[in-house]
Amino acid sequence: MKRSLINEINNSIGENILIKGWIYRVRKLKTVTFIIMRDRTGYVQCIAENNTIDVSSIKLESVISIIGEVKESNNAISSYEIVIEGFRIISNVREELPIEINKHELEISLDTMLNNRILSLRHEKINSIFKIQNLIVQGFREFSSMEGFTEIFTPKIVAEGAEGGSEIFELKYFENKAYLAQSPQFYKQMMVGAGLERVFEVAHVYRAEQHSTSRHLNEYVSMDCEMGFIEDEKDIMDFEEKLLLYIINKVLKEGLKYLEILNVNLPALNTKIPRIKFSEALEILSREYNKSDLDGDLDPDAEKLICKYSKEKLGCDFIFLTHYPRRKRPMYTMPLGETETHSFDLLFRGVEITTGGQRIHDYDMLINNIKYKGLTPEIYKNYTSVFKYGMPTHGGFAIGLERITAQLLGLENVREASLFPRDRTRLTP
Repeated sequence: MKRSLINEINNSIGENILIKGWIYRVRKLKTVTFIIMRDRTGYVQCIAENNTIDVSSIKLESVISIIGEVKESNNAISSYEIVIEGFRIISNVREELPIEINKHELEISLDTMLNNRILSLRHEKINSIFKIQNLIVQGFREFSSMEGFTEIFTPKIVAEGAEGGSEIFELKYFENKAYLAQSPQFYKQMMVGAGLERVFEVAHVYRAEQHSTSRHLNEYVSMDCEMGFIEDEKDIMDFEEKLLLYIINKVLKEGLKYLEILNVNLPALNTKIPRIKFSEALEILSREYNKSDLDGDLDPDAEKLICKYSKEKLGCDFIFLTHYPRRKRPMYTMPLGETETHSFDLLFRGVEITTGGQRIHDYDMLINNIKYKGLTPEIYKNYTSVFKYGMPTHGGFAIGLERITAQLLGLENVREASLFPRDRTRLTP
């Protein structure tokens, strides 16, 4: 008999079916036993006479299969139930569960949740986070593809860091020294120059940052876009606005069940995202919140405050900050005058989720900017040589998948939006 999924059962009233899944709950009465089974699509109540099955040896979360007739019912789970005719244990739980997952709320610490990740993921609320995350990635891929982007897959073992600085993991690569990629930035630009014009990638990146905060990971998933023949960074922001609207609408349409499980309301994005210069943001922070201890970038407190301003004064949970200082942006960022750049960050509910902007496309300008940043052009010749052979005006951005997931769902810690987080202290499971 072919297996049926629980969300298909309502089409099988009066029929005998086979279901497989985990035992979520067991309740034994005097003459009958109720078993709540769970599979990837939901829950169903199953009922059996006590003289037909022996539940004394089975434990919660054991994997079982049931054959039985689907009958109409009036129980708390659904309008049907399965009368058990055949029952088989596929895999019994061998020892006491380290965490209780058959409660409405998973009342454990974050460390305990992550230490028992596979079990905690069986809880419908934890599981729902990653169902939503899957829809976010699907939306990113779908919209980018519809807009003429090609998905690419770039190396994660590289000869030099794309972002500069010391926050890079070094590794031995046979006889040579190599690094884990901080971003696919160089390769994205190369692919624009290779004639693909518009490219995107969803992949892990690595940052050797000495952070231990609720918003940082040392390995995370980056959703990157790069597009050629732009006028300036405003084209990139326009594209990201449309992309975010598509993603939010997709999650609302296809993920409503999971949003309800998580009791989450997504932000409305029915107006253009406000855009203010970085220098203007500093003035607002000083004037409105008496915060003036910033030097070329926003600290976490400032990000929260400028998002508060955007929500209360501009009516939007998102805000673009533009024209970041040249001294604070990577070497490939297009300068604007002597001190600013054609760049932006996108902040959402108090956290930066995107960095982007226009890139330098002229070879001589790029070499000069590498020198301006105190770096040696010769180190980057594999990257810079591409610009000798004709490069369109171009730009792009990167969205941290775990961060946007955490911010959309109101999670307290970005680790909750990572299946297996990697930070300074966590290398397992």
